[in-house]
Amino acid sequence: MSHLEKAQPELATANPPPTNGYSAPGRNLYYRQLGDPGPLGLYGFASTTFILSMYNVQARGINTPNVVIGMALFVGGLAQFVAGMWEFATQNTFAATAFTMYGGFWMSFGTIFIPGSGILTAYTDINELNSALGIYLWTWFIVTFLLLVASLRRNLGLVVLFFFLTITFALLGSGKFSTAHAVALDKAGGAFGIITAFIAFYVGTAEMLNDRAQSWFVLPLGQIPKRRID
Repeated sequence: MSHLEKAQPELATANPPPTNGYSAPGRNLYYRQLGDPGPLGLYGFASTTFILSMYNVQARGINTPNVVIGMALFVGGLAQFVAGMWEFATQNTFAATAFTMYGGFWMSFGTIFIPGSGILTAYTDINELNSALGIYLWTWFIVTFLLLVASLRRNLGLVVLFFFLTITFALLGSGKFSTAHAVALDKAGGAFGIITAFIAFYVGTAEMLNDRAQSWFVLPLGQIPKRRID
């Protein structure tokens, strides 16, 4: 979700010099270059997804996911949201949309489990709560599927990432709607979430190592040829 997909140099210029030759008298304009915010967003997403997915598969007998609240609010949430804002500055609309949306997702998800938010206590019927959470998760399935479609001409790493994330949301959403298979679907969603997290770690590392002048090696992402526009 960075300059790799845009086939542009490692650094993108923010606030490019005015093309009309005009500048305010007596002002020395400084045009700052931005680094790639992609690895920050991907690491924030991957680490938070990994922790929650481990809880979903009930690793080491964990059934209460509240420890993930801090990660969801500040790493998966705030850090990823900020990465999305920086991607707007680098004119990467796809990455900006994805990072900002998932940053908002993690902040909203973490808020659900904050005791003071009153969200969980507002439901006295567990079936109603599960239905509400199911609709919430299926909404993110739709968002993720649309981003999957948008990623198909970028690189294989992103395509695989969004493919597994789409399945993850489908399984988790189905688990909230099911009674007989809720536990199995939640665990399956957690397993796919773990795979998704490791893919995101890989893509983020590949983008961070993309500068051959500052890294010993690069990791392939499976670049997809861009459509020729005549």
